[in-house]
Amino acid sequence: MESLSVVLQLAGAVALLLFGLGLVRDGMLRAFGMKLKVALGRGTQTGLRAFASGLIATLGLQSSTATALMTASFVDRGMIRPRMAQIVLLGANLGTALTAWIVATGIQALVPALLLVGYVLRRRDQRTWSGAGLALIGIALMLLSLSLLSQATEPLRDSAAMAAFLAMLGNAWPVALVFAAGLAVVCSSSLAVVMLVLSLGMAPALTVVLVLGANLGGAIPPVLATAGQGVPARRVALGNLIVRAIGCLVALPLAGQAAGLLTAMPLPQTGLAVEAHLAFNLVLAAAIWPFATLVTRLAAMLMPAVEPAPPIEAQLLDGSALDTPAVALGRASRAALAIGDVVERMLHQARTAFVRGDDAPLAEVRVLEERVDRMQQEVKGFLSRLGREAGEEERRQAITILDYVINLEHVGDIIDKGLAPEIRKKAGLSLRFSDEGYRELDGLFLMTIENLRVAQTVFMTRDRDLARQLMEEKVEIRRLERLSAQRHLMRLREGREDSQQTSSLHLDILRDLKRVNAHIVSVAHPILDEADLLIESRLKRG
Repeated sequence: MESLSVVLQLAGAVALLLFGLGLVRDGMLRAFGMKLKVALGRGTQTGLRAFASGLIATLGLQSSTATALMTASFVDRGMIRPRMAQIVLLGANLGTALTAWIVATGIQALVPALLLVGYVLRRRDQRTWSGAGLALIGIALMLLSLSLLSQATEPLRDSAAMAAFLAMLGNAWPVALVFAAGLAVVCSSSLAVVMLVLSLGMAPALTVVLVLGANLGGAIPPVLATAGQGVPARRVALGNLIVRAIGCLVALPLAGQAAGLLTAMPLPQTGLAVEAHLAFNLVLAAAIWPFATLVTRLAAMLMPAVEPAPPIEAQLLDGSALDTPAVALGRASRAALAIGDVVERMLHQARTAFVRGDDAPLAEVRVLEERVDRMQQEVKGFLSRLGREAGEEERRQAITILDYVINLEHVGDIIDKGLAPEIRKKAGLSLRFSDEGYRELDGLFLMTIENLRVAQTVFMTRDRDLARQLMEEKVEIRRLERLSAQRHLMRLREGREDSQQTSSLHLDILRDLKRVNAHIVSVAHPILDEADLLIESRLKRG
């Protein structure tokens, strides 16, 4: 019974640590999710900025896996170059190690204060404060879990069975490495395994080996999570796994020497496991950074490109499905999502042309716009032939699909007839925006692309909270558009030549991105209207 009690206490402490990590991640995404994604998408122009972006994003999200998945999705959409993505993940790995070091510094005395402040902030209506409060509660639970881990493992330190098990691992380092890697995969967190190793207080060399295994296992969940994404995204996750595997293979024979060196160094008393975790990722980042291109090429060799699948809209809109309204509506919804994916590609190509000052990507925009028009007409024609068997609810659902498809078609028109000519003019005349203006516009581009992805999810799930979040982003976009226009006018008054040359382009791009977002956010209107969360007019009563 005593052994069962110890196992339950240990499992509960690890579960609390993972739960706290999840709260921190959810809170930070709620409070700063869009800002973190925009910063990650924009912060990859240079290697140093890419590394810092990965580090900061992971410190905020408390998860290198979450950072890896965001980075992989950006690469899949052509927003980050593969080489820079590998550098981002080097920063993310170091961010996880820094998180372990911060948590292990012995600040458990702050737990009550963090819980209190987090609870107060969590009750605020504003999303930023509410998310920050949730993150503080998560940090407090993480700190509390370390105390529970220490208490739970205390009987194990004097256990003869545990001593025999550790002796076996100590005599078989490869087995210990694989064991720790397996734990990290099961927990989906290298941090949890490092904290567990820290609490057990085992032999120095074995501690380093288990930390290496935790690092190796931490690279596997992103590989599994990106299995259903495009080849570029999967290559990023595979490259990260290759980097950690190489690092572990090189460091494993040197574990004893590394343990002796770290023990002899005058470091803060955070524990050898945490110090080894931090040292490994620091050395790995310094060693791999110059060879990021080679890692990218190796991942490409191991995972060659595949031929793109043919369009599926023709199969979806088969007339034989019209006899069953539920099936027909399901297929029309999938076709609408396919249109959204094409529009997203148009936005990506427009941003690529804007960033590079090259109008070559805009050639695809025209082709994609024609495809959006054709697909929209096919969906409208398909739904117009819906059988009379359709009930009132199904007719209402058909109207919702039509509204979304029409709004996507309007977005395509704005991109093709508004944004594309403006970006083409910028490239043709070799115009350069001011640094501030460029950052403002690129940030709005990234927010617009992310809003479209959220809109696709809202359309598919009809999630009320996500619809509300999307509506809040519309307000934020409107605020940023107005603020950017004001700053641009201030630069004109200062006589900035770059702002004078690009004045009309700056304001036109702002206007078009605002219009695009208005059409994107419209998907949330019927959901919020059903919940009576919308007002008919924004006018104040006189």
